[in-house]
Amino acid sequence: DGGVMASKKAAEIGKRKKKMILLEDKKEIIRKHVGGMRLTDLAKEYGRSASTIGTILTMKEKITGRDAAKGVTRVSKQRPPVLEEVEKLLLLWIEQKQRAGDSVTKTIICEKGKALHADLLKQQPGTSADAEGFKASRGWFERFKTRSGIHSVVSHGEAASSDVAAAEEFATEFLEVMVS
Repeated sequence: DGGVMASKKAAEIGKRKKKMILLEDKKEIIRKHVGGMRLTDLAKEYGRSASTIGTILTMKEKITGRDAAKGVTRVSKQRPPVLEEVEKLLLLWIEQKQRAGDSVTKTIICEKGKALHADLLKQQPGTSADAEGFKASRGWFERFKTRSGIHSVVSHGEAASSDVAAAEEFATEFLEVMVS
């Protein structure tokens, strides 16, 4: 019977070790490896198996390309910075709406994206991207959802006009804060 208890304890210890590695730790592991630290030493330092560390290192591009704070992944360097800014602002806006218990539809998000894009261009004289360039198309929306990881968005139906008014108001206030 003592053997059963011991194996149960070992199983619990095994389970306990399977914790998620934070994004910041993954970035640190990559930095240390690039700096010359050996994989086996990294495995010891972080209390992980060499294969886990190896997996992190093979996913280097994916991990270092992430913007942990904003949740928007940089997919390509070709994307205009204005567009990245639009997506970051959109994410904050969507989170605010959801916290308030408002449903956000695809249509509203696309309209909001276009409005933010236009506002940002007005504030940045001489921006190379023209105002008509951003259509907030269905394809863009799907890629934005993938990049940002938002899922709880109502895909159909129109929201009340008060939602649109609130969106405009938030955009104005937020941009004022960003600029000052």
